[in-house]
Amino acid sequence: MTKFTHIEYDWMVSMYKIIDLFCGAGGLSLGFSEEFGHHFKPVWANDFNQYAANTYNENFGKHCVVGDIVDLLNDSQISIPKADVVIGGPPCQGFSLLNKNRDGDIRRHLWLPFMEVVERSGADIFVMENVPQLLNSREYEDIVRHAINLGFFPPVKAKLCAADYGVPQVRYRAFIIGCRFTDPSDFFPPLKTHINPNFSMKLSADLQKEYVKNPRPWQTVREAIGDLPYPEGTEIRKDFSPPLDLHFGRNPTEISLKRYMSIPNEGMNRFDLQRIAPEITPRCWIEKTSGGTDLFGRLWWDKPSVTIRTEFFKPEKGRYLHPCQHRPITHREAARIQSFPDSFLFLGSKIEIAKQIGNAVPPLLASQVAGCIEKILKKKDKEKSA
Repeated sequence: MTKFTHIEYDWMVSMYKIIDLFCGAGGLSLGFSEEFGHHFKPVWANDFNQYAANTYNENFGKHCVVGDIVDLLNDSQISIPKADVVIGGPPCQGFSLLNKNRDGDIRRHLWLPFMEVVERSGADIFVMENVPQLLNSREYEDIVRHAINLGFFPPVKAKLCAADYGVPQVRYRAFIIGCRFTDPSDFFPPLKTHINPNFSMKLSADLQKEYVKNPRPWQTVREAIGDLPYPEGTEIRKDFSPPLDLHFGRNPTEISLKRYMSIPNEGMNRFDLQRIAPEITPRCWIEKTSGGTDLFGRLWWDKPSVTIRTEFFKPEKGRYLHPCQHRPITHREAARIQSFPDSFLFLGSKIEIAKQIGNAVPPLLASQVAGCIEKILKKKDKEKSA
């Protein structure tokens, strides 16, 4: 895994200033950082969660302000600094298919304060990240109209799969890129660096345009976590250095352990449990005859993981069982599958750190987006100096 150290910026190199809203632990900021080969410096950030803000400040500097962004923008004591780019992901639960009440969810409209920060900071570019459902919503159309009214070129959108960019996880995210001084569609989306090995390597001419030359196969769970020893203990291991600090297990009940052991093979799930050991299968699963094929499922060694969510330590929530060991994946394993370097410091309780990991944009995916944004800004700098 990539080694992460606290970022010390080289002031001899031109750094572009970024603001990260709804920043969480800082997956987007990390992807935009020098650690991933880019020249962006965060100057302000915001999140509602104190624990996430603590993690952000520990890794990027003490400039993440905690609080509701709407309240902060109404506070005369809060000054939004100048920035080149505003990045962030307004909370996605309002659009998520998991939210049954999303039509009336006020969080659907948090893109408005996001755009207010864009205006106050004077940023020429914004990067908005969210769930793919946003791209087919009325709110997306509102975002586009609002951006154009503010003087932006028509924003460009894309649904990106993290596995296509080297993240060992099939996770889809939506990105909307806006720019004031050039058409962002000339630079975005980024070319895919990795390819599903099930695809024919002889891509059609149209598909070849979407990939770099000679893309590598998707990264796998084995490549991400295969070197880790069996976890020890059930709490954060504060006396151990990364990666072992977050590599701890749980105390499963006797019935849970029997269930794990009843489905020992990669790829098995709740339907296999019901077939093999119906007597220890929860009745609610037996009565639910369709859907939920990832519930109580085992990961495959030689495939990417499914999407890592905030409760990855609970097998009943998804395909989170280790490929061969009778246990759910650990916090460290989840962080690696999200492409966080081992030495990125997470602060908070077990539950809070799990939220930070599951809610984050995979830094390696963010890095690919950052590369597109840096090309846009360098084009502007080159034209200025010409």
